[in-house]
Amino acid sequence: MLKKWGKYTFATLLVTSLIASGCSNGGNEGGNNTGSPDPGESPDSSVKTEGFPIVETPITLKMFTRVAPVNGPFKDMPVFQDYETLSNIKVEFIETPTDGFAEKKNLLFASNELPDAIYRSGLSQLESIRYGTAGQLIPLEDLIEEYAPNLKSLMDEYPEIRAAITTPEGHIYAIPGIVTLGSARTDKRWINQAWLDKLGLDVPTTTDELYEVLVAFRDGDPNGNGEADEIPMTARVGMPIVNQMAGAFGLDSQLGYNINLEDDQVRIWSGDERYKELLMYLNKLYTEKLIDQELFSHTEAQYLAKQGTGNTGYFFDQTNNNFLSIQDQYVGIAPPEGPHGDRLHSQILSVPRDYGAFAITSVNQHPEATMRWIDYFYSDEGSTLLRFGREGEHYELQDGIPYYKEELLAVAEAQARITPYAGGGAPHIISDKVASFINPPQVQEAFEALEPYLPEIRYAAPMFDEATAQQVNILRNDIDKYFEEQSTKFIVGALSFDKWDEFQSTLKKMNIDELEKLYQEAYDNMAK
Repeated sequence: MLKKWGKYTFATLLVTSLIASGCSNGGNEGGNNTGSPDPGESPDSSVKTEGFPIVETPITLKMFTRVAPVNGPFKDMPVFQDYETLSNIKVEFIETPTDGFAEKKNLLFASNELPDAIYRSGLSQLESIRYGTAGQLIPLEDLIEEYAPNLKSLMDEYPEIRAAITTPEGHIYAIPGIVTLGSARTDKRWINQAWLDKLGLDVPTTTDELYEVLVAFRDGDPNGNGEADEIPMTARVGMPIVNQMAGAFGLDSQLGYNINLEDDQVRIWSGDERYKELLMYLNKLYTEKLIDQELFSHTEAQYLAKQGTGNTGYFFDQTNNNFLSIQDQYVGIAPPEGPHGDRLHSQILSVPRDYGAFAITSVNQHPEATMRWIDYFYSDEGSTLLRFGREGEHYELQDGIPYYKEELLAVAEAQARITPYAGGGAPHIISDKVASFINPPQVQEAFEALEPYLPEIRYAAPMFDEATAQQVNILRNDIDKYFEEQSTKFIVGALSFDKWDEFQSTLKKMNIDELEKLYQEAYDNMAK
């Protein structure tokens, strides 16, 4: 029997792991650490296991990081300025925009020009195993035991964290963001209540009703400017719209993939008839211009900006940060019921979120100090500094909870310029004590609307043994690329549904049944 950790537990599979590297050994090549130890002194021999500063003699670390469109330069953020003084550790960030970040991250490892650490890195399980077994990332488990009391405490309290990041051999190559706050683990469904009121419409509760509402948004001039310029519905670029609407067609996201679990049987639904129905529905919305026509081309920055215009009818986001100035115009709603009576909000993440948010490379000469440095952000104190800046200047405490000052809230994107949490993926803890900005009453109410429709249990992506990981990686590289390309074509009308049988046949030729079998074995092993 599996133990359930809390009401919305997320059972994390720990099968057997490791993936073939295909990378050169990191060794001590690449990177450029300016904080080398003195000759004859072992690295980090003077690192404190508690208290500040972390080191008596200042050191400098280089970290490769992702910068979201809303962020300012990391060097100007108070968290890194103040923490440098507190810790005696200076961090030089190598900043890369969100768009194109994955490609530059891959190039970093391929060229073996490594920094000391990867911050806000979004390393997948397969990437961390690949680079870890190649020697480019170092194991962190012993460092966590001795130099990361905050992270260790969280791993003890929430066992799914340790299970999600530890290989069977006991190695941890990357650490995640940690979210103990339920409402911070999923996007909400925001609808323009002002438009509903103006057009005399009720909140849609089914996919058919949602269609009718979107038609009214398109044709009813709800913004009152006499032009047909409203965006009835939008989402992040590409496939997220599929994931957000999948639950209405009975399609879940178990084991980190397009998987339903039925009576302990794994079923990959990528070529299922229910998925065809979902694509036909989305095609109808797209063809009739009820979905943003830039859905497959706009950037993350453009998507976020659309939320703040008030000219969008229905969209998905974790919080209301991007439309604070017009927040009264929107309300969070429940997922729609689909044609077969399914009403599931399947997009809910586990307590360990943003897997691979931080990792230490093999060129780092101060791994102990680096682990102490990152561990601070897994405390409420460190997370407060990261998310809110300086008390008195950027936030005030109310009943022990930090709240942004009104003058900071009044300036668009001002918060995002003082903290790396904006844009997601920062390695730190998100608890109810540090989430006043992303979890205000409006967001809490939006989460309450979703809560009855969340999956009772969420199984995270499994770690496989070396041979199986190679198989899964090869299979998914081809299957996922084909699946996404063809799905996009079905949605935009570039591919007729007369080709559905061919789509299914091609998936079978790509051995999707074999992939399903591998996931079934992983699921079965979990219960042993």
